[in-house]
Amino acid sequence: MTTIEVVKAGRRARSRRRAVLLTALIVLLVVVFFVSLMVGQRFYPLGDVIDVILGRQVSGASFTVGELRLPRACMAVLSGFAFGFAGVTFQTLLRNPLASPDIIGISWGASAAAVVAIVIFGLTGTSVSVVALLGAVVAAAAVYGLSMSSGFSATRLILIGIGVAAMLSSVVSYVLARAADWDIANALLWITGSLAEPEWSKVTLLAVVVAVVAPIMLTRSRDMNMLSLGDDAAAGMGVRVEGTRVLVIFGAVILLAFATAGTGPISFVAFMSGPIAMRLFTRAGGSMLVPAGVVGALLVSCADLVAQFALPHRYPVGVVTGVLGAPFLIYLLIRVNRSGGTL
Repeated sequence: MTTIEVVKAGRRARSRRRAVLLTALIVLLVVVFFVSLMVGQRFYPLGDVIDVILGRQVSGASFTVGELRLPRACMAVLSGFAFGFAGVTFQTLLRNPLASPDIIGISWGASAAAVVAIVIFGLTGTSVSVVALLGAVVAAAAVYGLSMSSGFSATRLILIGIGVAAMLSSVVSYVLARAADWDIANALLWITGSLAEPEWSKVTLLAVVVAVVAPIMLTRSRDMNMLSLGDDAAAGMGVRVEGTRVLVIFGAVILLAFATAGTGPISFVAFMSGPIAMRLFTRAGGSMLVPAGVVGALLVSCADLVAQFALPHRYPVGVVTGVLGAPFLIYLLIRVNRSGGTL
């Protein structure tokens, strides 16, 4: 067998492995999705759930499944996909698993803006979501702009992001300390993230954003992988370095901002999805954007089931992902220290 044939055989094997792994994750996600529609204070069989999805009237299930459980399950999948997709974009582009929107201040921008809107300005509902979206965008622009003061540096961006996150966290703590009791409960949802108030309008908006932004970013996945080798190497291979970087960061921020506006900043999903996908697909190759998105959707969907039914009391989904994410952060800190910052 010639060298070319060996290379082609290796590529085919990696493609098959990638397809099998991705299909398995998607099947598992579909199973969790339907389980979340079936279980609750009242159990509905799969047939009733499918009938409701197809638009048929089923006594009791049409409201409980169609108006309460279905938008919540859809929001879990869409927001998890957006968080995972956006998180691995930052981690790949900056060549560091700690370069997650949770860590570098973007999620805290949404949280701080929403908390200020609720406590100080008395806003509610969609207005808070719009303010949170703007807060995430402004925080991302501030971090990126400050890191570009003397040329782009991934390390500088991460350090500035951590500083911005700390500052915004302090703002949230200060505002909550001055908040009335009736505002604190609503404000806390914008710190951990929650799927407790699903609305079809938010689900539809996020679905449109994901459907538009994710394919555009996928067209730049090859260039993004080149950028992970360094600016000089990417430029030598014909990549428009600054244009590609701005486009993919902007796309990731849009996904993150709209997902956060719908659910709040669900803790650590963007942070965990990329490294988990990378370990699952180590020998499969290819872009990690879609695998990380599917992993994110699976994390949020499973965490929501645990938060609702596996604990003595019901908790926001962000509490469960936060409990999972904290030890995962410690693990990655140890690993980054040993390996020099790679996924």
